[in-house]
Amino acid sequence: MQVWRSLEDVPDDLGRTVVVVGNFDGVHLGHRRVLARARELARERGGLAVVAVTFDPHPMAVLRPEHAPTALTTVDARADLLAEAGADGVLAVPFDRSVAAWTPEEFVTRVLVDALRAAAVVVGANFRFGSRAAGDVATLTELGAVHDFTAEGIPLDGGPMVWSSTYVRTCLAAGDVTGAAEALGRPYAVRGEVVRGDQRGRELGYPTANVPTGGLMAVPADGVYAGWLRRLDTGERHPAAISVGTNPTFHGARERRVESYVLDRTDLELYGVEVEVSFVERLRGMTTFASVEELVDQMADDVRRARELLDP
Repeated sequence: MQVWRSLEDVPDDLGRTVVVVGNFDGVHLGHRRVLARARELARERGGLAVVAVTFDPHPMAVLRPEHAPTALTTVDARADLLAEAGADGVLAVPFDRSVAAWTPEEFVTRVLVDALRAAAVVVGANFRFGSRAAGDVATLTELGAVHDFTAEGIPLDGGPMVWSSTYVRTCLAAGDVTGAAEALGRPYAVRGEVVRGDQRGRELGYPTANVPTGGLMAVPADGVYAGWLRRLDTGERHPAAISVGTNPTFHGARERRVESYVLDRTDLELYGVEVEVSFVERLRGMTTFASVEELVDQMADDVRRARELLDP
């Protein structure tokens, strides 16, 4: 799959395409429905390539940074998920105030027509675009008639389950990783490079791989979870008990961390390795213990329960 970081990176010989447009943060089931319809159209039109257009950073981070949502995916993770959902290429448009000022006509001409030579465009039914969100699906359809492409808006609600990035963030803020997984169609995951922590887990017999959250990525509420740690360099996947928070028993770290203990492994060397940590089920909330002994007893129980949940 091709990933282009600017309009100039798109090759001139790309050919006609079927395009999907959106933020696609998280690539939830509603987004996958849009991709599925695009793949149908691509097959009907002789096997055209499907290209997903997303934005980096999120437009709200530029227009109203104080209201910008935490991200569910990095651009790289989003591209991987879009590829799994059926995209042949991803165009991550660098979003700034000059792009925000484009009229709907400018967006269509620059992105859909000149860069991607769209034969069909599929978006969510609530899609808005152009300066001050002046364009909608009706606008896109009208402009498509002028520029030789069709346009469709696909409902994203999915019936009883609300399929939206906002819903996923709400679930995560409540520690409801099961609800988030239902909307995403997979367990929620964060990616990052393992850094050296306080090494208290190692001293207690439970060495952890520490991934800082940075405050910009969405993470589940403070607590302990059962899940998986996957190395991105080798693809190796390990069952894990995962702690999210600031270690209140030891008076806390300055920033929240995702700390993963790979079950029954004390030999892994993961410093500097890019990993993906996925959350399967919440085990408990974060607690301050009266003694280290109480903490170690609870950690043993967390590991036991995680093993039971993750054992195939």
